[in-house]
Amino acid sequence: MWIVAGLAVVVVCVAGVVAYWLLRQLAEPTEPLGVPDGIRLSIAMLTVFGAALAGVYAYRKQRISEGDAHRADATQFAERYSTAAGQLGHEGPAVRLAGVYAMARLADDWVEQRQVCVDVLCAYLRMPYEWNPESNQYKKGEREVRQTIIQVIRDHLQESREESSWSTCALDFTRATFDGGDFSGCRFRGSVSFADADFVGDLISFDEAGFLDGTVTFHSARFGAGAVTFNDAQFQGGTVSFDEARFSGSALSFCGALLGPGDITFHHASLSGGTLALDEARFNGGTVGFDYAQFDNATATFNRARFEDGSLAFRRARFTGSTLSFDHAHFTGGAVALDDAVFTGGTVTFYAARFDGGNVSLDYGQFTNSTVTFHHGRFTGGTVSLDNARFSGGMVSFVRAQVDGGRVAFADAHFSGANVRWGRLRPPEGGTG
Repeated sequence: MWIVAGLAVVVVCVAGVVAYWLLRQLAEPTEPLGVPDGIRLSIAMLTVFGAALAGVYAYRKQRISEGDAHRADATQFAERYSTAAGQLGHEGPAVRLAGVYAMARLADDWVEQRQVCVDVLCAYLRMPYEWNPESNQYKKGEREVRQTIIQVIRDHLQESREESSWSTCALDFTRATFDGGDFSGCRFRGSVSFADADFVGDLISFDEAGFLDGTVTFHSARFGAGAVTFNDAQFQGGTVSFDEARFSGSALSFCGALLGPGDITFHHASLSGGTLALDEARFNGGTVGFDYAQFDNATATFNRARFEDGSLAFRRARFTGSTLSFDHAHFTGGAVALDDAVFTGGTVTFYAARFDGGNVSLDYGQFTNSTVTFHHGRFTGGTVSLDNARFSGGMVSFVRAQVDGGRVAFADAHFSGANVRWGRLRPPEGGTG
């Protein structure tokens, strides 16, 4: 710093001399530049350069002070981190609760390491957890600690949070156990993983949550007999995956959800008993897929849903003793595909559904002792196709259906021992059986 200051003084002196010489050369002969004028000019130049030097020095001093303050803050944050982490590992549940809040406050204050603090809270939920109070491994107070972590994360994922929002943080709950939990109203914009997680509580709520960007995965997650709800949630970007998830007697609900751009997939998922409800959901772009999914004695309902755009696909899905319901649904666009699906002893119902557009396809479907009904359906547009479908036993019915437009196709469909009721429809040409 002093070397730079000395050089600056020399430069100022030289600049003053040069300025004095230039002004003497430019001065008119009749009014020569006197020595006092040159001295005053040199002093003025020195004053300007001195002020600039003082500014440089003050700026440098400020930077040094800021660096010292930053290092002091970093040291303080590191000490707070160590304290909070130690509390989270304490034997006493009350101390662990204090550690949860301490780590959350640190995440709000320490923006540079916010992700690290969030990772610690997520890692706590990934630790082995015995939720059954009758087990010898059950730890008293542990459930309260874990529920507090979920609540803290939920509070930081709300739309009202601004500077301290964790919405863009990565949340890793892989292999975690959730004994209940409330994520309602959360806004997910980053990468979130519930892969291989166990949901064992009575209720896990994602009601009114927003899945706006990034990827949320429930891949291979296991859902017990409780309820998992996404009611009135918004799926308007990114991907939500339930691929290979297992639902055992679960109540999974997406009632009133807005399914916009983006994808929701249940590929190779297994639903054994329980219900899947997308009643009054609105399909407005994107894809919802159940390819190769298995439904065993389960019920999937899309009652009063609105299909405006996008697609819903059950390609090669298998239904055994299960019900798939689109009662009172309204189709104005998009596509519903059950191509190559296999139904055994199940029911597919479109009771009072309205078809003003879009495409519903059951092409190449195999129906054994199953029922497919369009009772009281109204057709004014769009297409319903059962081309190359195979019906063995069971029933196909269009009783009291109103056909004022659109197209209902049965090209090369085969009926063997099935009870077929056409209502106002003409029997298919080219169908057999």
